[in-house]
Amino acid sequence: MTSHTSFDAFVVAWLLLAVAVFAVLFFVTAPYGRHLRRGWGPTLPARWGWLLMEAPSPLIFAAFFAIGPFNRDVTAWVFLAMWGAHYVHRAFVYPWMLKDAGRRMPAGVLLMAVAFNSVNASINGRWLFGLSGGYGDDWLTDPRFVAGLTLFVASFVVNRQADGSLRALRGSGETGYRIPRGGLYRWISCPNYLGEIVEWTGWALATWSLPGLAFAAWTVANLAPRARANQRWYRERFPDYPPERKALVPGVW
Repeated sequence: MTSHTSFDAFVVAWLLLAVAVFAVLFFVTAPYGRHLRRGWGPTLPARWGWLLMEAPSPLIFAAFFAIGPFNRDVTAWVFLAMWGAHYVHRAFVYPWMLKDAGRRMPAGVLLMAVAFNSVNASINGRWLFGLSGGYGDDWLTDPRFVAGLTLFVASFVVNRQADGSLRALRGSGETGYRIPRGGLYRWISCPNYLGEIVEWTGWALATWSLPGLAFAAWTVANLAPRARANQRWYRERFPDYPPERKALVPGVW
């Protein structure tokens, strides 16, 4: 079995696992944030949890970039910048933007996230900077890359704006939740999740790769069920929650 064949077989298995996780998460909501509950091991401060579980992704991806044979063209640097734009912020900036310093995260969730991020960064980094054979600078004008980058940037902005709206609901030192309003929150409960799903769909298109597709599938598998759980949580706790809001896709679902 060649390295390409074994790599592709692993990524296909990883993709199929995402399908299974997607089904399971409609019945078992990951216990962090508003859904925190006991039974998933000891907890640690959420800020440190976010840092520890997200840090492997930018570090591993950067390592594959550094050691890969195909890291000199401009396209490789653009891929590194796209990945870093999301994960450097998520690992090293976002945790310190959380206003509720008392929030906790179960160790079980942390360990599963570390495992996912390590595998995800490894397969994407290995493909882009090694097994792909390089993309070349002419890939920057390919319609697939242009469309993918456009989706990535636009949804990156949506994700950041939605996260900012959630942070603005809570003053310094305050705890608890309120109904978010304005922007895409007028139509859906989780525009931050929608932004992230479209962001990594753009990545899959821009890289035109099986690892990129697997990442997009895993993003849907994790966030679509959670969007439904969040919407249900809001409706159970806020009698005035807008009944017309969908969970994730405006006017659809």
